[in-house]
Amino acid sequence: MTELGKQPLEEFLAAVAEATPAPGGGSSAAVGAALAAALVEMAARIASADDAAERATNLRGRALRLADRELTSYAPVLEARTPEERTAALAAASEAPAQVAEVAADIAELGAEVAESSSAAVRGDALTGVVFAEAAASAAARLVEINVGSGPVFERAERSEQRAVRARTSATGHPPPPPRAPIPR
Repeated sequence: MTELGKQPLEEFLAAVAEATPAPGGGSSAAVGAALAAALVEMAARIASADDAAERATNLRGRALRLADRELTSYAPVLEARTPEERTAALAAASEAPAQVAEVAADIAELGAEVAESSSAAVRGDALTGVVFAEAAASAAARLVEINVGSGPVFERAERSEQRAVRARTSATGHPPPPPRAPIPR
């Protein structure tokens, strides 16, 4: 498959909709994070916040690289033959979505900074980036939770999700949603 960042949008959406395991939730969360970064980048450029725009550019690139990495990260899980192989493959497959959650949290925090210093004309774009980034962090954290349910990688993803929630709360003034029940395993 071609690099996701170089695919036409309709081609990517059609690939996600196919009855194949990839691209799936992880790549979609990473692409969502990249879109969030692009919105933050645009708002920062309009606000002449060059440092923030450059940081958003770098985060967008990281998110797209993770989207590509996600294309193959779950294949070993599907190929596992024993419970031990499956457990190890799930642990390895959780690293990329944990990193997606981390980069999405970085984007949400940057977006909150940009929104705070932006004019009303682009504040909505920065806030949209923050909300998209929070959604990407949450989605990626759910993938890790489903894969491993606990441990250091899950804790990293969960901390990242909470960072994104705090950034959205700070940027929008809306409180976080109530706590959720754990996903049954």
